Amino acid sequence: MVSHDFAHGMHVVREGPREAPPLVLIHGSGASGASWDLVAGALAACHHVIRVDLPGCGQSPPAPSYEVPAQAGRVAALLDDLGLRQVAVAGHSSGGYVATSLAEQRPGLVRSLALISTGPSPGALLPQPLVLRALLAPPLGPLLWARRSDAMIRKGIVATTARPVDIPAGMIADLGNITYRTFRKVLRGNAAYVAERSVPGRLAGLGHPVLVIFGAADPRWDPSSAHRYEAVPDTRVELLPGVGHLPILEAPETTGELLLRFTATAGNAPPVRPPA
Repeated sequence: MVSHDFAHGMHVVREGPREAPPLVLIHGSGASGASWDLVAGALAACHHVIRVDLPGCGQSPPAPSYEVPAQAGRVAALLDDLGLRQVAVAGHSSGGYVATSLAEQRPGLVRSLALISTGPSPGALLPQPLVLRALLAPPLGPLLWARRSDAMIRKGIVATTARPVDIPAGMIADLGNITYRTFRKVLRGNAAYVAERSVPGRLAGLGHPVLVIFGAADPRWDPSSAHRYEAVPDTRVELLPGVGHLPILEAPETTGELLLRFTATAGNAPPVRPPA
């Protein structure tokens, strides 16, 4: 069963049995729920999957604020409206920041967290691929952005991978919808969130089970930085050989299997905060 809706300023796709354990999928900067297309089917066989297009991305309209806590607040309001509790949440790249902020704001709402290619701190960011720098840096960035074609969008995606990928058509179309101004605001909001406090530092005090998946050949974030999450209690780190920044496209079967195995066992009891 698949349904599409708009709620709290977001395009929402729901798949799988409604009585199954809920799993929320949150995309990365400028992307959309379509970025999960290659893994969503397998996940929906066991879960009530909820995919969102964050404001200004995909099919969602712009919003007054793109700060990470504001984005997480919208997701929390959506889950409240759906009457869902103890949800597993998975975020790709900066979607992991929104997932983490959701757990910070509403620890009782979240059952477990899976972070895929989520940079732990600003110092782990690598020099970005040339095509991405060209699209983002003024003064040429806005001009190139306005004239970008599907081929250029595809080239930008491929620049973050380490192996050939099957890029969903919906992902290409959705990436074409976001404006330069919105994308820059989203990036600033993400940078501010992780600069204020590292993701492992935020997770350490929450007590949720955490799965971290990183491509061992990620060209955006230093792959070795994934090990910083090992300081967080009840955290498992998986490095995928020969995979770049997009495990959900480059290794969808492996990524889906890891997520299903994790959600089947993690968070069987409500999260317990560690002693201060």
